[in-house]
Amino acid sequence: MTSLLELKKIEKYYMQGEIQVHALREIDLKVAEGEFAALVGPSGSGKTTLLNIIGGLDVASSGFISLNGLDLSTITSHALSQFRLFQIGFIFQAYNLVPVLSALENVELVMVLQGRNKKERTERAKHYLNIVGLSNMMDRRPSALSGGQQQRVAVARALAAGPKLVLADEPTANLDSENATALLNIMFKLAKEEQTTFLFSTHDPRVMDVAHRIITLSDGMIKSDEIHSQ
Repeated sequence: MTSLLELKKIEKYYMQGEIQVHALREIDLKVAEGEFAALVGPSGSGKTTLLNIIGGLDVASSGFISLNGLDLSTITSHALSQFRLFQIGFIFQAYNLVPVLSALENVELVMVLQGRNKKERTERAKHYLNIVGLSNMMDRRPSALSGGQQQRVAVARALAAGPKLVLADEPTANLDSENATALLNIMFKLAKEEQTTFLFSTHDPRVMDVAHRIITLSDGMIKSDEIHSQ
């Protein structure tokens, strides 16, 4: 399989008061197109920091990172913002939906920023809301949706924008078992059908059971990288 994401010797330092924290240490990682992989490890192991660096939300102290053939460590902040807008989808633990917008409008939002026309935005938003099982709730605002439904809107929003890579930071943490399992099955199905790459940061064994690759971090280092048969 073709490598979509490649990291070489990624290091991350930050200051906590007067103490320098070494958050990531010599991270080498390749992720292929269409993978459904999980970053796992205890709190403080570096999972979210690594996910944020991959997504361009944070910057490595040193090292090389490329996504879809572009060296992210050398481009301008504006170019990185544009690249992130078109190439990367985000799913967060807290959903991050806009309260005053309907489910449909929330899914359209990234596509508005991409400059897609109204017809295309609406068609794609409806298509993905239908896939996640919310075709009859498109006009509801987040406050009128359950936590599981809100996270499904977030998944639809991430996929409708057409990213090559979806980064999911603890996406099932606030969901009960039934909703978490349903959501994971939807994402796994989409990954297979659309060759979208998913990379999770998670403590959730339900995600680990579905992921075909488990990358374990500890003290900012990759301790193991295992392929799980499906």
